Amino acid sequence: MALVTPLGAPGEARTAPGEWSRPWRVGGAPAYAALDLGTNNCRLLVARPTHDGFRVVDAYSRIVRLGEGLSQTGRLSQAAIERTMAALAVCRDKMRARGVTRARLIATEACRSAENGPEFLDEVRDRLGIDLEIVDRETEARLAVVGCGALIDREAKSTVLFDIGGGSSEVVWLAGREAARDANGGGVKAWESLRLGVVTLAERFGGVDVDAAAFASMVEFVAERLAPFAARVGGEARCDRFHLLGTSGTVTTIAGVYLDLPRYDRRYVDGLWMSRAAIDETIGRLRAMSYAERVANPCIGRERADLVLAGCAILEAIRLSFPAERLRIADRGLREGILTQLMSADRVWGRANGAPA
Repeated sequence: MALVTPLGAPGEARTAPGEWSRPWRVGGAPAYAALDLGTNNCRLLVARPTHDGFRVVDAYSRIVRLGEGLSQTGRLSQAAIERTMAALAVCRDKMRARGVTRARLIATEACRSAENGPEFLDEVRDRLGIDLEIVDRETEARLAVVGCGALIDREAKSTVLFDIGGGSSEVVWLAGREAARDANGGGVKAWESLRLGVVTLAERFGGVDVDAAAFASMVEFVAERLAPFAARVGGEARCDRFHLLGTSGTVTTIAGVYLDLPRYDRRYVDGLWMSRAAIDETIGRLRAMSYAERVANPCIGRERADLVLAGCAILEAIRLSFPAERLRIADRGLREGILTQLMSADRVWGRANGAPA
């Protein structure tokens, strides 16, 4: 079958796997898209550049659990594939409807690890016309830095950024102010990608009924795998403004629970500072909830109820490895990093009214 683009329009130039473009639209700002297909979620952002950034014009997020059972079988299940295909079809239709001109469409740990990952990508291309790109772990970490850099305390000499995913977790040691403004992920002194996330950890230790012993075992399991990286950066400079910066469903859920939001609202969560005591108290509340109470919580819900404590355990291991008095919450990450890089490469912030210079 001939390879087609998400828009299915003639004359589009394919620049690399997972990337495609069309000529600039004259007389209006172009539309860009970033898609992140992870182990647990399928997320899309469509945005148009503004004079100093971009404005999101459409978004989509669906928990698809593409990596469900992967840690036991080594393969993507057919049920997970069909759930993901349905979500990707929605993303394709949204990109078409918004007239997207440039996009980068990435897949992460589930597709990296699965024996049938390449077959899945071929099937996505044939059935939907979407050409996904599997990115390596370093690219994933650097995109998170680009997407979240604006939230770094510019007076901090160093920051630890982390992204708790479904099948992998990235931890990055950032130094200096350049990390807050470099579209290529500058300021990265060291990084580590752990091949574990909320899905893999919950499948190993359980996620519905998690007692104190099971939770402690999860924290210890993650901390042991973080120890070599923590030792590697142990001599790096810190100051009293050193802090953690977290991006993922885990930290945004914790923030929503901490704020007692009647329903999740990004406006209150993105950029929120939480103290050590506030994190301790909120994780304690989550651990005290029954599975039914977690399902009923408007910031957790049924789709995350069996994963949130695994995420809390990963966060606790990170806090043990990199003690800090403050954590900043980011409801942004890979997709924002992709959009920033695409727009920077096109020099859109130097163009007037979205037209070519």
